[in-house]
Amino acid sequence: MWCRRLACLLGLPCWRSGRAGHGSLGLPRGTRTVPAAAARCHHTAPESLSCAWQLHGDHLELRYANTLMRFDFVWLRDHCRSASCYNAKTNQRSLDTASVDLGIKPKAVRVDETTLFLTWPDGHVTRYGLEWLVKNSYEGQKQRVMHPRILWNAEIYRQAQVPSVDCRSFLETDEGLKEFLQNFLLYGIAFVENVTPTKEDTQILAERISLIRETIYGRMWYFTSDFSRGDTAYTKLALDRHTDTTYFQEPCGIQVFHCLKHEGTGGRTLLVDGFYAAEQVLRQAPDQFELLSKVPLKHEYVENVGDCHNHMIGVGPVLNVYPWNNELYLIRYNNYDRAVINTVPYDVVHRWYTAHRTLTAELRRPENELWVKLKPGKALFIDNWRVLHGREAFTGYRQLCGCYLTRDDVLNTARLLGLQA
Repeated sequence: MWCRRLACLLGLPCWRSGRAGHGSLGLPRGTRTVPAAAARCHHTAPESLSCAWQLHGDHLELRYANTLMRFDFVWLRDHCRSASCYNAKTNQRSLDTASVDLGIKPKAVRVDETTLFLTWPDGHVTRYGLEWLVKNSYEGQKQRVMHPRILWNAEIYRQAQVPSVDCRSFLETDEGLKEFLQNFLLYGIAFVENVTPTKEDTQILAERISLIRETIYGRMWYFTSDFSRGDTAYTKLALDRHTDTTYFQEPCGIQVFHCLKHEGTGGRTLLVDGFYAAEQVLRQAPDQFELLSKVPLKHEYVENVGDCHNHMIGVGPVLNVYPWNNELYLIRYNNYDRAVINTVPYDVVHRWYTAHRTLTAELRRPENELWVKLKPGKALFIDNWRVLHGREAFTGYRQLCGCYLTRDDVLNTARLLGLQA
């Protein structure tokens, strides 16, 4: 309390506080509006109150719900949700952001139990719910995750006993679809059982949750080990863990696999949670995690087989994180398709190789490997931005079909069902 009084005596900006009301705190009812230009303290309140605000030269500080937030004045004007600034029917901004004075300051500020009121020099009034501000402030977002997940190794996944979803329930009910999507969002993989083992029925399954992403491999791909494309996947050889289409500027988000027939031995599918492995690197060697998230690499696909002629190049770091909360959202890992490293200066390359080796060691730990035998009727959906896949060598005739899905559409379907995605 004494520091507030001292600030007032010195003529410095000071905190305005308010009383509690239904768990939210604001100015007492009837408190008059405080001119934004006022430098002296208008009102002090007991230390126990948790909502207070303070004006600075170019921003407003607000403490609410145990969060200290800082809002730029232009930001506060730009995000106004009044009818003249925001179309609530279309959820789109109507205000021309470029028309806002970059030196704008509120003429008056008021806070009640639930709402912040700002009056601008032209008389326009902006209202913000305090809960909305916590949710949408930079400081609030730093405390939230965009995509809740359960990180797993093989034992964690087995103990979770994540159920497969029946095909009919998946196709015909929102409950079945929601259960499938919740499993997929949490674990990065999900299974649908009792699917008719045809390419056409697999396509119907995929289109239940997303548009199919057409790529250089077509819409629905269908392959055997005939090496009809210039890719190791079209052989009987073992494939080490990797993510697909690292050579796309935006790697495909979701991959669907359905084994239609296998007359032979081997061929089990390997699944590894790349985010689990990356989390171990973050804990053990945060400097290496940071390096893997900042050094850009090229991945390349060159194909000249039959009528297929392609040259694809994708650029990005191995680990991709949201900068505001350091949340990992994409791993781009494919040692087969990594191009010449020519985007990294010589004094960083060796440190990058060390970090890459640390991550690779985690990805290759036997306890992190989940082996699954795909069979006709059981379709597998993989989050290609998170879960690495591979396979063991096999013998005999093996026939698979599948496709890539657009990530935006899968997440859109999940959100429409009330899931956080």
